[in-house]
Amino acid sequence: MTAMTSQLKRQLLIAALFAAVALTWGTTWMAMKIAVQTVPPVFATGLRFLCAAPILLLLARWRKAPLLFPAGQRGFQLCVTLFYFAIPFTLMIYGERYTSSSLAAIIFATMPAAVLAASLLFLRERTSLQQLLGLLIAIGALSTILWHESHASGGSQMKGMLALVAAVLIHALMYVQCKKRCASISVLSYNALPCLGAGVLLTLAGLAESPHWQNMAPEALLAILWLGVIAGVFGILCYFALQQNARPFQASLVFLVFPLIAIAVENQFSGSSISKESLLLLLPFLLGLLLTLYRGPKLGRPPAAKKYPTAHAGSTLSGRK
Repeated sequence: MTAMTSQLKRQLLIAALFAAVALTWGTTWMAMKIAVQTVPPVFATGLRFLCAAPILLLLARWRKAPLLFPAGQRGFQLCVTLFYFAIPFTLMIYGERYTSSSLAAIIFATMPAAVLAASLLFLRERTSLQQLLGLLIAIGALSTILWHESHASGGSQMKGMLALVAAVLIHALMYVQCKKRCASISVLSYNALPCLGAGVLLTLAGLAESPHWQNMAPEALLAILWLGVIAGVFGILCYFALQQNARPFQASLVFLVFPLIAIAVENQFSGSSISKESLLLLLPFLLGLLLTLYRGPKLGRPPAAKKYPTAHAGSTLSGRK
């Protein structure tokens, strides 16, 4: 009976964490859309990180997590600041100026496929035939969705699509680097100081956008607060806890769920999202992601000398959002 009770509690914890992450990531995209309507994108991203950084720093102090990466990795910590936080998150919110929040969520849901492709190219990792098939299906479905959406909008969304795809590719490349360098680094160490550095850098750079507080809608400032505190802190910690308690496949299923939540949220707020053709294409897109996420028997022989550690939650999405 005690074992059954313990197992039930574990399953309820996993379900609660999964729901928290899916809802956090699913609502992030609408929050970015609201924020960028009256706040310049670089300045908004800087404020987002400045909201999150003090909480992350306090948590790091409480957990006695070092703020600096180990000696020899501190140059890479600067790379994390720029290429995990500052640049891709700015590209995300910039992209939302031109695309729907639903489309932004769908593009970012391809992160597992992008990571798989980057791992094949740069780490020479083995994969299964099923994962390769899923990768092709997901990329093909996404490409068709982007084609439909660009034509439905007369091409006005193209800049936003390119910015979001670039953000996904940069994050995927950083993930690959973290698999080699950061497996032993705490999730708080990974996020706290780089988040602060990116916040200061982007807020100062955002002054060139001539932000005017009187023009910033209250809902935009609340959206930035949501992005910083809920998505930037709560979402990160919940996903890290989910990875610690659930099987990898269970945790990664959140990538199939949060785009659907983003579509529902946009429909609720705006009364529309993506075209009907793109909605139908979500079926093969999500199927491709599912095949990509499930790890079957690997193709090829294992490498003789190289063994890469598993990356921690700080090097995945956050979506963070």
